[in-house]
Amino acid sequence: MGELNIETASSALALRVSPLKQESAVTTGPDTKPKKKICCACPDTKKLRDECIVEHGEDACAKWIDAHRQCLRAEGFNV
Repeated sequence: MGELNIETASSALALRVSPLKQESAVTTGPDTKPKKKICCACPDTKKLRDECIVEHGEDACAKWIDAHRQCLRAEGFNV
């Protein structure tokens, strides 16, 4: 029975430690990496940007290009 109590105590300790580790992983800051690949981030602004460039050329689409860059920055990318 003594071994069972030790296992129970160690699993209880592990359960108490896990939430702390999860909180630190969730913390956002400048050193955190983006959770998505850049190709998959901001699909809405990417689509609008790409369609505008195809139809009107890059020079006419600065508004959409900037909007996509802002979205990527919000996702954690340095662009």
